[in-house]
Amino acid sequence: MKMFAFLILVVSATSMQAQPANSNAKPSAEVSPSVILTTMKLVADWQLAHPSPTAAQYKENTWTYGALYTGVMALDEIAGTPKYHDAMVSVGKKFGWQLGSRLYHADDHCVGQTYLELFLQDRDPAMLGPVKERFDYILAHPATNVLDFKTLHAGDRWSWCDALFMGPPAWIRLWKATDDQRYLDFMDNEWRATSDFLYDTNEHLYFRDSTYFKKREANGRKIFWSRGNGWVLAGLARVLTYLPPEHPRRKFYETQFQEMAAKIASLQQADGLWRSSLLDPDSYPLKETSGSGFYTFALAWGINNHLLDRPTYEPVVRKAWSALVECVTPEGKLEHVQPIGADPKKFLPTDTEVYGTGAFLLAGRELFQLAGGSFPPHK
Repeated sequence: MKMFAFLILVVSATSMQAQPANSNAKPSAEVSPSVILTTMKLVADWQLAHPSPTAAQYKENTWTYGALYTGVMALDEIAGTPKYHDAMVSVGKKFGWQLGSRLYHADDHCVGQTYLELFLQDRDPAMLGPVKERFDYILAHPATNVLDFKTLHAGDRWSWCDALFMGPPAWIRLWKATDDQRYLDFMDNEWRATSDFLYDTNEHLYFRDSTYFKKREANGRKIFWSRGNGWVLAGLARVLTYLPPEHPRRKFYETQFQEMAAKIASLQQADGLWRSSLLDPDSYPLKETSGSGFYTFALAWGINNHLLDRPTYEPVVRKAWSALVECVTPEGKLEHVQPIGADPKKFLPTDTEVYGTGAFLLAGRELFQLAGGSFPPHK
């Protein structure tokens, strides 16, 4: 908990500035740059001061926190203060810029996205070295096992859909940092293998893994988990951010992104959010903010980057953002986050997790841009 004690000190000097005038008032869902930024800071400051409920199981350099850090880095782009950048540098230094312990597992590569984004800003070789060393080893000793999730060492490849958020964005950022084509080619080849295996071309959604191919919901529909598909759609956005326009496979990623975006938009519920089961929302009526946060991020990103039609998708995004903000307490805690899992589950409305906050902050950065916010000069 020493890390969080430090982060409390980092954010305490300014966190009160993000609080609404009435401390008992919920954050405003107004879509204006200043209000969006105030809400993002409120949520980030609360989360950085409160450890994950699974902190004893998942270290601060594994996937749950890695997803949070992607959102903190998105906030750093617009915050106008170095404190979020400095908090992420402190995380990296604490772990010596090392990834998680599992050599091949994408979950343990997720934090590399933040290390590499910091490297692209600061050009400190220490931020780059351990990620490059790990990925160079993987290139020299690639996993060759099949993607069937029931097989031994299935996690050595991207055999579950969540991995497409955890791994590929790190690989493409390493390519950006080094200009070494091998990293980009590995990312592309492995994404293609996962897509061929898990992407349902009729539904335009991803199965979580091969164990769900034949399972069905209570209403007879296929099981497509909301956060799982949120991981993928957000992963597509975070890959496309760096994939060169002239890359021969860019059209593949754009098309999959647009197919999934259209399907996801059609599944938005009346309150603006998505349910943990995409095709059987009646069986899981609780609001769910982690998958919804990733969808809001990706759809808004698509508008901002001219891959999605603004008149069609902006109402979806605005409605989703308003619903997400409604799930934030006056203190800044994001609730209605489905706990760690692999499929739709029932959970408590007050449940929270750090990856939900990461998704919220990613979405907020895109809403800030969509609303015409000005980006401050880089520190």
